[in-house]
Amino acid sequence: MDALSIALVSKALDGLSLRAAATAQNIANANSEGYSPVGVSFEESLREASRMGIDAVGKVRPEIARTSQGDMDGGIRLDLEMAEASRTSLRYSALVEVLNRQLQIGHTVVRGGRQ
Repeated sequence: MDALSIALVSKALDGLSLRAAATAQNIANANSEGYSPVGVSFEESLREASRMGIDAVGKVRPEIARTSQGDMDGGIRLDLEMAEASRTSLRYSALVEVLNRQLQIGHTVVRGGRQ
C-alpha cells in the first residue's frame, strides 16, 4: 500500500471515529428539548484532497457540525441515528481490516514468505 493510500485510510478512520462520537451525542440527546443534531461530513473533502496529494490529505480536518437532519419537529430520529451508527461501524471495521491485511502482507514479506 502506498503512502497516499495509508494517509487516506488514516484520515477516513479519523473521520469515522468522529462521526461515531457525533452519532452517540445525537442518541444521548434525543429527548433533550431544543437539541440540534450534529454530524460529520468529510468524504468529499478527502476525495478532493486525494487528487492533490498526500500533503493535502494531511490537512483534511473532519469536524462535528450542526445538521438539519432530524424529524419535522426538529427532533432526533433514533432509527436514522442507529442506522448511521451501524454504517459507520461497518466502514470503520472494513478499513481496519484493510490495514490489518497490509500488515500481514508486510510481515510475510519480511519473513521471506515463511509463517
